[in-house]
Amino acid sequence: MNEADLAAAFDMKGAFNDVALRLTPGAVEEEVIRGVDRLTEPYGGLGAYPRREQTSDEFVTNEIRELRGMALIAPAIFLAVAAFLLNIVLSRLVATQREQIATLKALGYTGVEVGWHYVKMVLVLVAAGVALGTVAGAWMGANLTSLYTRFFHFPVFSFTLEPEVVGLGLLVSGGASLAGTLGAVRRATRLPPAEAMRPEPPASYRPTLVERLGLGRLFSPATRMVLRQLERQPRKALFSALGIATAVAVLVLGNFMGDSVQYAMDTHFEMAQRQDVTVSFLEPTADTALYDLRHLPGVRSCEAFRVVAARLRFGPRSRRLGIRGLEPAGELNQLVDIYRQRVELPAEGLLLSRKLAELLAAGVGDTLEVEVLEGERPVREVTVAGLVDDFSGTSAYMSRAALNRLLREGPVLSGAFLAVDAARRDELYAGLKQSPRATGVVVKEAALASFRATVAENLLRMQAFNVFFAAVIAFGVVYNSVRIALAERGRELATLRVIGFTRAEVSRLLLGELALLTAAAIPAGLVLGRLFAALAARAYDTELFRIPLVIEPSTYGFAALVTLIAALGSGLAVRRRVDELDLVAVLKTKE
Repeated sequence: MNEADLAAAFDMKGAFNDVALRLTPGAVEEEVIRGVDRLTEPYGGLGAYPRREQTSDEFVTNEIRELRGMALIAPAIFLAVAAFLLNIVLSRLVATQREQIATLKALGYTGVEVGWHYVKMVLVLVAAGVALGTVAGAWMGANLTSLYTRFFHFPVFSFTLEPEVVGLGLLVSGGASLAGTLGAVRRATRLPPAEAMRPEPPASYRPTLVERLGLGRLFSPATRMVLRQLERQPRKALFSALGIATAVAVLVLGNFMGDSVQYAMDTHFEMAQRQDVTVSFLEPTADTALYDLRHLPGVRSCEAFRVVAARLRFGPRSRRLGIRGLEPAGELNQLVDIYRQRVELPAEGLLLSRKLAELLAAGVGDTLEVEVLEGERPVREVTVAGLVDDFSGTSAYMSRAALNRLLREGPVLSGAFLAVDAARRDELYAGLKQSPRATGVVVKEAALASFRATVAENLLRMQAFNVFFAAVIAFGVVYNSVRIALAERGRELATLRVIGFTRAEVSRLLLGELALLTAAAIPAGLVLGRLFAALAARAYDTELFRIPLVIEPSTYGFAALVTLIAALGSGLAVRRRVDELDLVAVLKTKE
C-alpha cells in the first residue's frame, strides 16, 4: 500500500519500522551505523547494516560474482582446447604441404610471406567464429537477461550488445588462436627449400614392443601394422589422443553442473529438511505452544526451533546473521554436511559453517563476541565448538537449550517444524490462519518447486549451452584427427590398394588407429574432465552457495558415448574418402 494510506488506516501517521539511508559523499559507513543504532535502540531498533548485508543485494552481488568466475574459467578452458586443436591441425597441414612451401620459397617467397599465409587462414577462421559467436551470444544473452528479470523481479532489465564486448571477444579468441598456431607457423617459415623438397625422412622401422615381447603372433597382420604406425610416430599419436581426451573432458565439464545441483537438492530437501511445513511465530513463544501445534489437524509430529538475530564478531571482522537453535535429537530438521553425514550439535558453544569461519578467520576453540539484535540486546561471548561444511549461506547453529541459556530466557521457541498428513493439509492451513501468533508458513514442497523453477533453471540452462558446445568440439576433434591422418597417409594407403589390399583392409588400418587412440583417450579425458569440473566448482564457492564437486557415472558414460558416436561418424565419413583414393596418381608418383 501507499505509505501515507497505510499510516492513516492504522492511525500511525509518521510511524515506521524500516528506514533506508543514502549517505553523503565522504561519510564513514561504520560511524553512521553506530549513530543510527544509538538513536533507534530506545525504540527497539534491531541494528543498522550496510547494503552489502541486505539479502537482495547479497543475492544479486553473488550472482554477478558467480557469472564473473564462470566467464573466466569456462571460456578459458574452451579457448585452450580450441588453441590446442588449431595447433594440431596447422602442424599437420604444414607437414603435408612441405613440397608446396619449398616451391614457393624457391620461387622467391620469403618465410614471413609463407607464415603470413597461414596466419591469414587462422584469422579468417577467427573472424567467422567471432561473427557466429556474436549472433549466438546475443541470442543467449537476451534469453539469460529474460531469465534474470523473472528471477530477481527487476522492473527494468534489458540486454544490450556493447561494441567493446565484441571487440574483446575478437581480441581474446584471436590471441588464443594465434598463440596456439605460433609453433606451426614458425616451422613453416624456417623450413629450408632444399629440405622441404624432399619428403620427410621415414620413421625408424623396427619391431614394436608387442613383437619384441613375443606377442606379435596373437595379432593379425593389419593390427600389427596399426601398432607399428602408432609406435613409430609417438608424438603424433600422443597429440591425437590428447585432442580426443580434451573433447571428453569438455563433455564432462559441460554436464557435471546438473549432477552437483541435483546432489545438493537431494541432500538439502530430502536428508536435512525432512519436515513438510515450517511455522514461524510473531515473537518468541513458550514451548507450551508445541502442544497446540500437535493438536492441529493433520500434524503427525513437530519439533521446535529458536532463531535469534545477532552480530558475530571476531577481532575486526563481523557478520550479521541468525543463530539457529535446533533440537540435538531432532528428526525433522537435521544438520547434514556436503558428504551426507549427520553433524551432531554440541551441548554448548557454536557450530559454524566453514564458510562463515573463513570469513571471520575463526577456528574451533576461538571465542566470538555475540551481539544479540533483539530484546534487551545483550552481548555474550561464545566458544566455537565445531565447523560444518554446508551448501548455502553463512550459518551458526546451537542446541536450542544452549541458546535459551545464552539468552537467559527459559525454554522458548521461534517456530516449529511439522510433519503433516498430505490429505489434511488444507485443514492445517485453515487452523494456522486463525492463529494470531503464526506469521509465516513455509511448505517444503512449494519451496522445492520454486528452487527448481529459478536457481535450478538458471544453472541447468547454462549446463545445456555447455553440453552443446562440448558435443560440437568432441565431433570436431575426432573428425579432424582422422581426416588429417588420411591426408598424411593418403599416398601410403593408395599404394596398399595398388598392391592388392581391399578397401575394407585399407580402411581397417586407418580406422584401427582411430579406435586405439579413442580407447586410450577416453579414460584420460574422464580424469581431465574431473580436473576441469573442480576448477569450475570453485567459481561457485561463495557466501550464498557452494556447488559440490559431484560427477555421476551417467555423466562419464554420456561423455564416453558422445565421443564414441563422434568417432564412429567420423570413421564412416572418412571411409568414403578412402574408397575414393586416386590410385592412378599413386602409380605416377616418383620415388
